[in-house]
Amino acid sequence: MSGSPMRKVALRNLAAHKVRLALTLLSVILGTAFISGSFVFTDSLQHTFDGIFANQAKGVDVRVSPKERQSLGIPNETVAQIAARPDVRAVAPSVNGPVVLIKDGKAVQTGGAPSFGQSYLPPGQSIAEPEKFIAGTPPTKAGEIAINSGGANRAGLQVGDQFKVLVPSKGNIDVTVSGIYDLASNTGGFINLFFDDAQARQLFTDGQHVAFVDIAAKPGVAANDLRDQIAKALPDYKVQNGDQVREDMKAQVASALKFINYFLLAFGAIALIVGTFIIYNTFSMLIAQRLRELALLRAVGASRRQVGVSVVAEALIIGFLGSVIGLAAGVGLALGLSALLNAFDLGLPTGSMSLQPRTVLVAIGVGVTVTVLSAYAPARRAATIPPVEAMRAELGSTGESLRLRTIAGAVLAVAGVVLVVLGARNAGGNAALTVGIGALGLIFAVLLASPALSRPVVQGLSVLVRPFGPVGKMARNNAMRNPRRTAATAFALTLGLMLVSAIGMLGASAKASITEVVDKGVKADYILGGPTGSIIGVPLAAGEAAKNVPGVKDVVQFHGVTFKAGDEQLAGSVPEGPLDKVLSYDIKQGTDQLGDNGIMVSETEAADRNWHVGQNVEITSLDKKKYTVVVDGIYKDTQLLGPLVAPMALYNQVMPVSYRTNFIVLMTAQPGADLSTMRTDLEKAMEPYVVVQVQDREDFKGAQGKQINTMLAILYGLLALAVVIAILGIVNTLALSVVERRREIGMLRAVGMQRNQVRRTIYLESMLIAVFGGVVGVILGLGLGVGFLRTLRDLGLATIAVPWGQIVLMVIASGVVGVLAALWPGVRAARTPPLAAIADL
Repeated sequence: MSGSPMRKVALRNLAAHKVRLALTLLSVILGTAFISGSFVFTDSLQHTFDGIFANQAKGVDVRVSPKERQSLGIPNETVAQIAARPDVRAVAPSVNGPVVLIKDGKAVQTGGAPSFGQSYLPPGQSIAEPEKFIAGTPPTKAGEIAINSGGANRAGLQVGDQFKVLVPSKGNIDVTVSGIYDLASNTGGFINLFFDDAQARQLFTDGQHVAFVDIAAKPGVAANDLRDQIAKALPDYKVQNGDQVREDMKAQVASALKFINYFLLAFGAIALIVGTFIIYNTFSMLIAQRLRELALLRAVGASRRQVGVSVVAEALIIGFLGSVIGLAAGVGLALGLSALLNAFDLGLPTGSMSLQPRTVLVAIGVGVTVTVLSAYAPARRAATIPPVEAMRAELGSTGESLRLRTIAGAVLAVAGVVLVVLGARNAGGNAALTVGIGALGLIFAVLLASPALSRPVVQGLSVLVRPFGPVGKMARNNAMRNPRRTAATAFALTLGLMLVSAIGMLGASAKASITEVVDKGVKADYILGGPTGSIIGVPLAAGEAAKNVPGVKDVVQFHGVTFKAGDEQLAGSVPEGPLDKVLSYDIKQGTDQLGDNGIMVSETEAADRNWHVGQNVEITSLDKKKYTVVVDGIYKDTQLLGPLVAPMALYNQVMPVSYRTNFIVLMTAQPGADLSTMRTDLEKAMEPYVVVQVQDREDFKGAQGKQINTMLAILYGLLALAVVIAILGIVNTLALSVVERRREIGMLRAVGMQRNQVRRTIYLESMLIAVFGGVVGVILGLGLGVGFLRTLRDLGLATIAVPWGQIVLMVIASGVVGVLAALWPGVRAARTPPLAAIADL
């Protein structure tokens, strides 16, 4: 028999079952749309940023910059050394730093995009191609600035307007707009201010360093040759030609976008995995329903291979169509996500959508592969059916043994639990990996053992349907009739709720840990905080202003600093003020009274590095300067101090001026001071520093909780896709089940069962299946959540909390989802004509 008739059979089967085709297609479409949308979104952003960076360092032969971002920069002596080289025509040193624009007493919102100030060099001194001014002139003296057109539009500024600029290390500066210049590409919320060179050096440097140096080669000297010679002379710095500078900028953005892409793809993969079970379940049921049809094909001469290939061909068509539609939907998803982010004013640059050939190949390849693999087992089963036996069989078999599958699931479950427990006993990356492997084992264990598990669990859940009498009993029997189908249908929901419950537990534990740390460790009455996720922090001037507020007793400003100990970076805190007045901590050895070259370290850090009190240890700044410091004290691990505490003297030596700020300021009140009045006075004192918030301990915990809620909302939103696909799977399975049980439903209708009873039976059956999946998912998620949280205790998640209210709501919601998913299949079942159904072969 040729392949052409079998292809016709596959196509006619698809055409004859349009609803089933649509539901199965939708599973593929949603998964591939998420994957293709992730690629399109990040590729489009990358393309836009590439356009922005294409004009950077134009005309520059060589640029010398620090290898680490927060290093002091390039010393003036090194700049002079470069300028004196015989192969150098000119040098153009530049300085820069973060700023905040203040207009009408409010910070100009950039939506998360950076705002920077930098030095302006006129064409006679600059090496890079000059900026194109569209209004006014460049700054020529202190107090004048030029601003990019996008920033001017966002701030509503014109030439001649006056406003203030907040520099974290210097405070507020009065400025006037002297000019507005144009950037070649849309830069979103990015704001850049040009200052007169002399003022920029005063604001952003210590007078001894610059941020980077642009270099022009003398005529006849090749740029790459000059780069290589300077790189040999200055091995501790990054030496690049103009093309490398641009590629480096693009690579930094690509690295950040890669994380976003992987993050989104992970959820797309979850959606596809959930869809896999739906496709598998759909084809398994279709094969069971088409036994006579397939047997007839075998009887008239079709080979096993042809029967199997016809089923795979159906899957191939569904996979290809779903992937193509999903690819188009993914472009729409990327457009929608971009529009959503712009609506929330996140400051991202805008540009055209970028659809790369790789995206097309991946979307179609993944969609087709997943669909065909999902249908392979049912196709293989169809091909091995003996014709006579199939023609005698009823419409489906439920009698296959579950023994081997259940034993394999039990073995995997034991191995998974052992790995999770072993991993949870430790902390760190390896422990998390061990728990992750154990989690994977448990997921597969549930997949294999859930058919055997479904009968006792559904039997236990039958208490939910007992009030419905015979209808409820029939629904329970239907849910238990085919445990494989029940398990496969519920497993999609199990995966989704497992992740939702684990993430909910992570959020609840993070909030509980923050509450415990603040309640037990923070003695301050008020806290000054800066904008979330910004390098601006709390300006130094704001901390100083707090000292003059009536009623304030102790003010401790906390700075951040980074060193290297060996080859590892070590982040530390630098308190400026009486630390013991605002925080509770436990000194295990030594003292907390640090000398100018003294440090304190946590017990874990001391143990890991084998440091002890009184020991001289060597640390390295990001400028690769080595400092010998003394371990003055060792304290019990606390997230309030981190791994290391350093003195101000060391901070002032290693931290560049442009990055000097506070990440938090803690204050106590004088005895008898009115805290309400003190807060009012603090808020008034902070008005010039518009990014600073005055908080008490409860406010601070609430702000941290709000950040966690935002993160959870994003994760839940992404997981919603998997839950939607799981719901579609229930709809699809029930719809096919109604077709499979058409004669049975017709018989029930013939002996007096009412339409509303038929509907109710389908609703209750669906509810039981959904609640079964939800309960298993929640139990699995809670167990894995505990395991993962134990591995994260070094990061401050020391308190494990279970959001019981959320867990109960999820189980209830799973039942509601089951009922909603059954609405259409239930109506369809109730409309079954009794006599016609009984007459069907």
